[in-house]
Amino acid sequence: MSDFSEFDKELQRLKTLERFRTLESRRTDGIYLITENHQRLCNFGSNDYLGYATQDSLKFHQGSGASPLVCGWSEIHEDLSLELARFESAEAVCLFSSGYAASSGAVATLARERDVIFSDELNHASLIDGCRLSRAKCFVYSHRDIASLRLLMSKHREHYQNAWIVTDSVFSMDGHLAPLTELCDLRDEFGAAIIIDEAHATGVFGEGGSGLAEWLNVKKRVDVIIGTLSKAIGSQGGFIASTRTIIDYLTNRCRSLIYSTALPQSSVAAAAQSVHKIMQSSRERDRVTSLAEMLRESLAIKTSSKEMLVPIIPVVVGSDGAAIAAAQQLRQAGFYVPAIRPPTVPEGQARLRISLSALHTEEMIIDLLDHLRPLVR
Repeated sequence: MSDFSEFDKELQRLKTLERFRTLESRRTDGIYLITENHQRLCNFGSNDYLGYATQDSLKFHQGSGASPLVCGWSEIHEDLSLELARFESAEAVCLFSSGYAASSGAVATLARERDVIFSDELNHASLIDGCRLSRAKCFVYSHRDIASLRLLMSKHREHYQNAWIVTDSVFSMDGHLAPLTELCDLRDEFGAAIIIDEAHATGVFGEGGSGLAEWLNVKKRVDVIIGTLSKAIGSQGGFIASTRTIIDYLTNRCRSLIYSTALPQSSVAAAAQSVHKIMQSSRERDRVTSLAEMLRESLAIKTSSKEMLVPIIPVVVGSDGAAIAAAQQLRQAGFYVPAIRPPTVPEGQARLRISLSALHTEEMIIDLLDHLRPLVR
């Protein structure tokens, strides 16, 4: 298995040097900070130069004023991190200013110089950039191709200290599901660790709504889960769920966390409300997945039973011009369906990307189909 003991050693070294940092929950009252012990401190640590972050007219402050480790971590941030840890059945969670910062920062920080990364070729740009920022060696395997990955791991794994399998769980431009069960089998076989980005699965899949790993019953075999607050959760920001050691290491070493202003309280409050709703009811996710199945069946898209439920439906039209023209015609008919072109997708695979919401009605889907079919025959 992968050896995370060096993370513990590094954290102990920081403690010895008195450089180990933890997040302290505080409340704000104008220019003052109120500590957990109810101490009132005049705040000279914030970057809230114009005082806009603490306007009294707002229920929650617009800004957080500073990075989490300076004074941007409040009680409401702490509460959301604890709620997300329960949501993900994880020991701990750290929050990021965006999903991009979470994904790129996690991979860049955890995969180190003596490590190796195995990355799916269609991973999101944030994961790719994390691989590039990391000092680890990176091998790219063919999209969802377990045989390709096994060959690479058989050839290269033994030459590196830790191995990291990095993948999206739901691929945002194709609506594909990662073969997480098989990836976890390779993780176990080769003593690797696995990082999955659940950005497009969080809130949509699983009995509790936490994502594909839950839905496929492999969450206990996944080492690091990346999620976003800006998609199904409907707010802003990102998070990472993992062991206490991993989260502490990221808190002390992840540059995209340390050097970014913390999420504003308004975003944190909105995210907390959504997470609570997701955990309490499956109504909205049942609704959106049923609409996805309906649309795929109407378009005669053949795929696995699970992928039928993914609320991302790509309609590949080929050339960039054809995709733009189709999107424009749909716009004129009253629909916004974005045209996705290279480099976001491969050359010759420009497409319309349909994203569904629980707010859509069956009538809306039927109307879209009436205008879409003539464009893609």
